[in-house]
Amino acid sequence: MQARVIGTGSYLPKKVLSNFDLEKMVDTSDEWIVSRTGMKERRIAHESEFASDMGLEAAIGALSSAGISADSIDLILCATSTPDHIFPSTACLIQSRLGATNAAALDIQAACSGYLYALSTAKAFIESGMYKNVLVVASEKLSTIVDYKDRNTCVLFGDGAAACVVSSQKKGLFIRKIQLGADGDQSELLIVPAGGSKNPSTAETVATNLHYLKMEGREVYKHAVRRMEASAKSCLDEMGMTESEISWLVPHQANIRIIEAIAKRFAVPMERVFMTIQKYGNTSASSVGIAIDELMREKPIKIGDNLLLVVFGAGLTWGASILTYGEDNE
Repeated sequence: MQARVIGTGSYLPKKVLSNFDLEKMVDTSDEWIVSRTGMKERRIAHESEFASDMGLEAAIGALSSAGISADSIDLILCATSTPDHIFPSTACLIQSRLGATNAAALDIQAACSGYLYALSTAKAFIESGMYKNVLVVASEKLSTIVDYKDRNTCVLFGDGAAACVVSSQKKGLFIRKIQLGADGDQSELLIVPAGGSKNPSTAETVATNLHYLKMEGREVYKHAVRRMEASAKSCLDEMGMTESEISWLVPHQANIRIIEAIAKRFAVPMERVFMTIQKYGNTSASSVGIAIDELMREKPIKIGDNLLLVVFGAGLTWGASILTYGEDNE
């Protein structure tokens, strides 16, 4: 039995924050942002719209795409760094509103790598025979942890959600290989310093902006390219595949320079690299999921096509996966 993605969904808030809007907020320019990141716009959730709301909409889309009902779901996994609450889990909130009364539910936190970590967990549950249908959701309201006075980070991030149904049956994207990694020694490179048990919320932590994300951009860049490259190479080697067999490269939408570097190292032409970065920026855990959903809806995916996914996030965490579109009998 091999786990496969049988349906996908995504949700983007209506509000658009353009580079020209950011020019009015911080010392930056459209040309500077585009040349260094590839980003032109990003979406911002309404003040009354939260991770569970966006995740619910993406989940509804994934269930519709998969052609199954909410009561057929055995487990909901929600990858998020911006949950509605510390507890209960955002997965439980989605379970309630979705009416998935037969599903267990839990959150997964692996920052921008969350979608792939959740996909790996879903694959394990399916292939062990424990569950038949797992709903993976990745939802982020990063605008709540971005400092819009810091021009180095505020231009990068947006809000959004993605979802997929992982199952033991039907035609879909077979999850053939996943390789994950982490390096906690580098945890300080990308961090939200306050709000946890180590540095609880106080008037001082709020006043000193410790609830906003902090990033050492250059160091993160170096690790991102090296770790994603190694992870992707490991996947290809273990599957006995060559770079020429990659139909689509679907990278974490962090930075155009990182994406171009990965594409070059695997000899994938940019026309076979699926990007949403120009429209949505970096939506953390949901970025790869949003890209997969749009790829499946916008491009002609054929039986036997191989998707190479690569992700990287705080932790540090990273991973790669090979998905192959196939029939139910494979």
